[in-house]
Amino acid sequence: MKKKKSNEKYNLTVSENKVVQSEENLFEELSELITSSRERALVYANSEMNLVFWQVGKRINDFILNNKRAEYGKQIVVTLSRQLEQRHGKNYEEKNLRRILQFAEIFGNYEIVVTLSRQLSWSHILALLPIKKKEALMFYAQKAASEVWGVRDLRKNISKKVYERTLIAGVQPVVANLKSVGEFKDPYFFDFLKMKSDFLEKDLESAILSDLETFIMELGKGFAFIERQKRMIIDGDDFYLDLLFYNRNLKRLVAIELKIGKFQAKYKGQMELYLKWLNKYERKEDEASPVGLILCTETSKEQIELLEMHKDGILVAEYWTELPPKKILEEKIKAAVEEAKERIERIKLLNE
Repeated sequence: MKKKKSNEKYNLTVSENKVVQSEENLFEELSELITSSRERALVYANSEMNLVFWQVGKRINDFILNNKRAEYGKQIVVTLSRQLEQRHGKNYEEKNLRRILQFAEIFGNYEIVVTLSRQLSWSHILALLPIKKKEALMFYAQKAASEVWGVRDLRKNISKKVYERTLIAGVQPVVANLKSVGEFKDPYFFDFLKMKSDFLEKDLESAILSDLETFIMELGKGFAFIERQKRMIIDGDDFYLDLLFYNRNLKRLVAIELKIGKFQAKYKGQMELYLKWLNKYERKEDEASPVGLILCTETSKEQIELLEMHKDGILVAEYWTELPPKKILEEKIKAAVEEAKERIERIKLLNE
């Protein structure tokens, strides 16, 4: 009988433990439910705020336009801001109300606003409004939404001229089997590596690997590191590719060669060999053919055009290890964009 009582006591303890564990699981489940609900509510609140701001801005813009009086428009904004702020809070103070009007004017399509508002907060919108070019603004808005950039990331990418550098890279004829070169830039900014002026290729490669996360951020979202000094045995000889990446958006391997100095025509043959080897031995069945990216401290535009490297799946871009002052940087990027546009026109004429 005593033995039986001991078993009953033991069984009761097990049962109690199960209840405690069940309660703990319930608590965790409820906590997760509340947390996810709060996150959804925050996203929903941000989205609703943007949509309300757009509708308010659109209504005021239409009202001013219908009256066709500029002075009246300035006056009504001041009056409305006071009234709205008094009833609905500081979101409608004059400075922000003018931003709301600008927001509604720039983003004229409500459906686009609905789509972007699912990912972008009002702080994102405020970071976008100072951008003068509509194409650049929409580029950053769509990138921030699709790649889930924080406000800090968005500001950083705007300051580093990601749009302009993507535009310059896009001047190169479309690489074989690639719908666009929008995943690439020209030039790339490697100022974070803090390289000395007399660095070697191996120093550059080592510095990149020691700060791989920042390097991948500069490459762009979708890149995943695979291997350094990828060994290839061809006819009994060893060949080594500097860096091998995979791009999830492109669904293909990306071979990167780092070069010091100006681009040379012989680099094409070297990269062609690497790409053909990768295509034969490393490419998976569900992947597209590999592409190559040759990074040089200076490109040779005419040589690259004449070599028609795009037909072999090869892109060439510059990299800068030091950034000039902001004003000079803007001038250099602007000049590069203009040169890129001229090259586009030349290519069009050649293809006619």
